[in-house]
Amino acid sequence: MAEGGRSAGPPVHSEGSRFERAIARIDEVNSGDARTIHVDGVEEPRELLYGRRMSDALEQFEPNASEALRLAVRAQHIARWRIPRDDFPRDRAGYKRWRTGLMQMHADLAAGILREVGYDDDLVDRVGQLIRKQGIKRDPEAQTLEDVVCLVFLKHHLEEFAADHEEARIVEILQKTWVKMSTRGQDAALQMGLTGRGGELVAQALAG
Repeated sequence: MAEGGRSAGPPVHSEGSRFERAIARIDEVNSGDARTIHVDGVEEPRELLYGRRMSDALEQFEPNASEALRLAVRAQHIARWRIPRDDFPRDRAGYKRWRTGLMQMHADLAAGILREVGYDDDLVDRVGQLIRKQGIKRDPEAQTLEDVVCLVFLKHHLEEFAADHEEARIVEILQKTWVKMSTRGQDAALQMGLTGRGGELVAQALAG
């Protein structure tokens, strides 16, 4: 995987040009994110970078992933900024409504793009199921997507997230994150060799 989450591109597919057009359209939408992250001295739109990191993490974790899973992983946060968290109450019910609304928006936007480039309804429906994370713990591909989400969070976002939240809250979130992961995902997380504050928090969560 290249530095900053940039990959050399997806592997060759039998429907390569269609796949590549879909990825390009997803990235085009995510390039509209006004929120940016500095990577190697360059400002990147947050969700554009997130999508690339997700694809790179999937390539490492499950290099033989299906085309549907690769598309779902790239579109998992498409245009996430369009539904701000602050539009919902700061309670558990508000959080669930926000997450449900986001997942449906991501699935709908992805569906439009996939149909635009020529995918059939079966593939479009499958990608939507994966983006909405239907069947986690039962559907191996949905579980793989969840594992990749968790791995990207641990590697790229934990330190930033921890800086804005109390330690006890972070430990609780990490414990819940660990439960969401498969045994294989947990093993991959341990092999990442997290150091610094992030590594300390993970160790504390697992010890608890």
